[in-house]
Amino acid sequence: MRWAIGVGAALVTAIGLVLMFLLAQATNNRALYERNYARLFGINVVVAVLLVLVLGWVAFRLIQRLRRGKFGSRLLIKLAAIFALVGVVPGVLIYVVSYQFVSRSIESWFDVKVEGALDAGLNLGRATLDSLTQDLSNKARTASAQLENVPDASAGLALERVREQLGASEVVLWSGSGQQIAGTGTARFQLSPSRPSAQQFRQARSDRAVAHIEGLDEVEGAQAGTGPPAASIRALALVRRPGFDLGGETRYLQVTVPLPPAVVANALAVQEANREYQERALAREGLLRMYIGTLTLSLFLAVFGAVLLAVLFGNQLARPLLVLADGVRQVAAGDLRPTAVLPGKDELGGLTRSFAMMTQQLAEARGAVEKTVGELDAARANLQTILDNLTSGVIVLNESGTVLSTNPGATRVLRAPLAAYEGQKLAEVPGLEAFGNAVQQQFDDFEVEQAQHGLDHWQHAFELHPDGPGGGQEAAVNIVARGAELPGQTRLLVFDDISEIVSAQRAQAWGEVARRLAHEIKNPLTPIQLSAERLEHKLSGKLASGEQAVLAKSVKTIVDQVDAMKRLVNEFRDYARLPAAELKPVDLNALVSDVLHLYDNEAGHAVKVHAELDPRCPPIRGDAQQLRQVIHNLLQNAQDATEAAAAAHPEVPRQPVLVRTRLSDSGERARLTVQDCGAGFAENILKRAFEPYVTTKSKGTGLGLAVVKKIADEHGARIELSNRMQDGAVVGAQVSLSFALAAEQRPAAPNPPSEENTVA
Repeated sequence: MRWAIGVGAALVTAIGLVLMFLLAQATNNRALYERNYARLFGINVVVAVLLVLVLGWVAFRLIQRLRRGKFGSRLLIKLAAIFALVGVVPGVLIYVVSYQFVSRSIESWFDVKVEGALDAGLNLGRATLDSLTQDLSNKARTASAQLENVPDASAGLALERVREQLGASEVVLWSGSGQQIAGTGTARFQLSPSRPSAQQFRQARSDRAVAHIEGLDEVEGAQAGTGPPAASIRALALVRRPGFDLGGETRYLQVTVPLPPAVVANALAVQEANREYQERALAREGLLRMYIGTLTLSLFLAVFGAVLLAVLFGNQLARPLLVLADGVRQVAAGDLRPTAVLPGKDELGGLTRSFAMMTQQLAEARGAVEKTVGELDAARANLQTILDNLTSGVIVLNESGTVLSTNPGATRVLRAPLAAYEGQKLAEVPGLEAFGNAVQQQFDDFEVEQAQHGLDHWQHAFELHPDGPGGGQEAAVNIVARGAELPGQTRLLVFDDISEIVSAQRAQAWGEVARRLAHEIKNPLTPIQLSAERLEHKLSGKLASGEQAVLAKSVKTIVDQVDAMKRLVNEFRDYARLPAAELKPVDLNALVSDVLHLYDNEAGHAVKVHAELDPRCPPIRGDAQQLRQVIHNLLQNAQDATEAAAAAHPEVPRQPVLVRTRLSDSGERARLTVQDCGAGFAENILKRAFEPYVTTKSKGTGLGLAVVKKIADEHGARIELSNRMQDGAVVGAQVSLSFALAAEQRPAAPNPPSEENTVA
């Protein structure tokens, strides 16, 4: 911005000087002066106004800098004032002297003696021309007397003698009717020489002779040409007829004598000088104002240019100091950004470059420190992010077991708001007293073993029993913890929830037990049943009626219990030996409808089943036989739970079981949901519902949901079990399974199903 302003100001100043030079040249050239003075003067005024505006803006900026107390403002103003005084004072002095000189010299141009001399010269020229004209008129009258007795036929020779006597360039004899009788000189070569006017003929008849000057006006108008035409005196004299020729026509003698060129030039010069003198005398005041205006404008341009250059030069001197001062303030404030470097080769420019180099070195040093600190912060942030997203729990303790920091995983695994207990001992957290004491004991033992064996950590498994509803053996949390020493006398405790692993191991163990029980129990069941039936057959009709009834009842009891044992063994076998799923495209809606036909005809259950099937559901990847078993198990559990709730609360209307299919919003998966209106699940059962032999039924084996979970895993399906809540109360439970679609089935855009697609 400063560079642009400086260049613009210098350009305007240069233009002003050029225009001023042209204006001065115009004052020395009258024609140029009259043509261009007003235009040049106006342009100079515009340039002066622009310079005034620039100076005003610069002065305003300087005043603003001074008011803000910006460093270097006073120095810049002082330098500008010094340069301005150096340029302005001589200019004002020259202006005063020039003003006096111009005003006095212009007055001296218009002296009375000069005006009188011009008038005398003009009168002299006029008198000379009048004398020559009168002389030629007299000579023409005398010459006309020589032609009184000359006939027209021999007039040519007489005219030639008259021309030679008078030194004329042309002699013509005219008749009274204006017809040329004879002519000599240039008239002989003209077809129609210039004929006198009728007024001239009349005047010559009355005065006998008349003379006038011709061509002088043409000379005045042709001053700027290549050469003026010759001016001449033309005389017209009456030629009398002889006394005996009273009836003849009147004749006239025309004599043309050229004026001397020197006389014409001098006369015209005197006339032109007098005219210009009179014009300038009339415009004396305006001329004085023009010269004074030009001089004043020159002063203004010089002063404005001097002040502007003073500001610019002062700024050039003060700018390095300002740059250094600004850089010092930045460094003092801790701002080590690169400072401006001046391109000059003087000492001040070198000083700014040295200061900028020093600032850059400081900035690089601080940048290295900040980079290191940033890397540490990033590492700390990454570590914190990792800790926050770890499924494992992390607790930092001091030597006395006080909690210093925790991560969200610790709260989730231990099921206690550990962040609220930071600053307290782990053993003081409600529900974790035994765990805290055990961890502290492990760290104490680890210090002894570390000193003896050089161990770097310890590891131990714990089983926690949180307080509250559902607490106890079934709600136990199995964790494995690992401890290590940290610098600064702090301790690190990392632990994981292995309850699911334990549950999986338990499920695997139960499967092995079920397989062995099914093998060991199933073999003697058939002989027992056959032996009981054979005894009844052998003894039937041989015993008394009372004993016969006891026998029949005992045999029936044995057979019924054997059938129950067979069903239990079959469930064990199905869980232990569930075949691998053969995944094929299966129509989920058709499969559900097929299963529901059995429940429509079933009279044993008073709980009905209601279905809401999404017609947009495409085929899924599944095993139809195993999925049929899943639907059966879920519907039976839902009916049992709803019937048990209805028996416990007969005043509540019995609601049907709802089975629903839906296509996900993404169009990638299909969901099967079964809802009941039972009492729901306790919190501890929800966490272990899919483990074998975990059940809320009095007669259940606990294998139904375990089989469902196993089949879902075989199908790669996601299974969810939750309680249905309404106004904060449990109104039932629901199980949802999300299946992947068959590879060739991808619907376009899912829309919610209408009520026309709901079947019962």
